[in-house]
Amino acid sequence: MTLNIRALLALAILSPIAVPAVAYAAEAPIYTGTFSSVAVSGYDPVAYFKAGQPVKGDKQFTYKWMGAEWRFSSAENRDAFAKSPTAYAPQFGGYCAYAVAMNSTASSDPKVWKIVDGKLYLNYDADIGKKWVAKQGEYIKAANANWPKVLGK
Repeated sequence: MTLNIRALLALAILSPIAVPAVAYAAEAPIYTGTFSSVAVSGYDPVAYFKAGQPVKGDKQFTYKWMGAEWRFSSAENRDAFAKSPTAYAPQFGGYCAYAVAMNSTASSDPKVWKIVDGKLYLNYDADIGKKWVAKQGEYIKAANANWPKVLGK
């Protein structure tokens, strides 16, 4: 049986794409996606607290922390983050809070968020966000117990 060179080339090209992003992401404490080093999909983590909504960050205002690039909508927000990153960074490295509660990891959508007791939580999508909010106290407790052990799975 001979292998077709085109089939082998296609397999080599497509195999990294076919592997879920979570497989790569679970190796790092900050979720940045498969082909990026940008945290929170480029959204400004300080804006959730100050503007009360997701605001896209700007490449002009960046800060490196925990191996990721964080983007901000202003120098003021960047400087606030630099002074106290743990006050603004999403919990569980920006992975989906619900997934961490379920002892797993998943990507998160920066538009599906909630601040609870002064902490930012992100979730995978709107449906998961609704499920998480319904029992967020229980899920936060479970996720805290699972974090960061889930990264080593």
